[in-house]
Amino acid sequence: MVVDYLIIGQGISGTMLSWYLYREGKTFLVIDHEAVDTPSRVAAGIINPVTGRRYVTTWMIEEVMPFSISAYTTIGNFLGHDLVQNKNIIDFFPSTQMREAFIERIDEDDQYLNAFPDQNHFNQYFNYDFGCGEISPCFSIDLQTLLYEWNKKLVEMNSFRQAEFKPGDLTFTADQVQYEDITAQKIIFCNGTGTMDLPAFQLLPFAPNKGETLLIECKDLKNQFIFKRSMVVAPTPEKDIFWVGSSYAWEFDHAHPTEQFLKNTKTLLDHWIKLPYKILSHKASVRPATLERRPFIGFHPNYPALGILNGMGSKGASLAPFFAHQLVQHIVHSLPITDEANVNRFSRILSK
Repeated sequence: MVVDYLIIGQGISGTMLSWYLYREGKTFLVIDHEAVDTPSRVAAGIINPVTGRRYVTTWMIEEVMPFSISAYTTIGNFLGHDLVQNKNIIDFFPSTQMREAFIERIDEDDQYLNAFPDQNHFNQYFNYDFGCGEISPCFSIDLQTLLYEWNKKLVEMNSFRQAEFKPGDLTFTADQVQYEDITAQKIIFCNGTGTMDLPAFQLLPFAPNKGETLLIECKDLKNQFIFKRSMVVAPTPEKDIFWVGSSYAWEFDHAHPTEQFLKNTKTLLDHWIKLPYKILSHKASVRPATLERRPFIGFHPNYPALGILNGMGSKGASLAPFFAHQLVQHIVHSLPITDEANVNRFSRILSK
């Protein structure tokens, strides 16, 4: 089998990369073992323009957010599904200090933060003593439908193979790769933490972190907003079903769900939500985050047939469409990759 590009992984990065290659008329094959607990399949798909306890504007959000919303709208129209919902975040302050920090950011003319006009609006749903604010605009992306429907399309095009990638079966030269029966010009790794095990990229400063989430049923909770108070409660496309999470564990013994997260999250929900709820599932995954919280995009400085689109961390829903498109434009039209994301910033490390 001969294709232009071989893509390893069909999470959000591999999905958007293959979408843009498809639009450029390139041939490709995506290999993925379709595990149910990958970060893309566990994530809520939230695009939030601010981050952290100090409400800092998210890196490159002015470019990334409008681009990604347009990208999801376009591929959603192609697949016949509405993937994008405007769901602003209602941030319930856990303390007077956090409320004051929020107000200070508004006073600094932060374009994404607003004082919610009716501070008692959510009293029938939640316990909250220090008020709330609104983060706007925020979006919820239906990643599960996107991954499933695009996979169906890949299968129809004979552009997908369900299998586990075996690094030992890969050979390559400067301008060609060979993997099992597949010959391609380049191979691009979009397989999250799996890339950390590849000799060519294992020296990159990955900083994987583990996240855990719950799915709950809560029949009378509003689904017009995403709710936040140390954890996030976000509506899913399924009626009365909400995603709850996620934790950030930089040190962990395994990638599986833990009783401690379940206990802590249930305690939080019991004190916060006034409505009855039922826990439906508990999942965990390990995100391919990086030390400097910037992704790895581009091609190996010594092995130009080896590419990477990885390291999105918890911002994959917003970053993946933008940088997948940028990488394809780099491949096809020789356009530049953002310096802060270009993997060539680690040329010295990768050349060891």
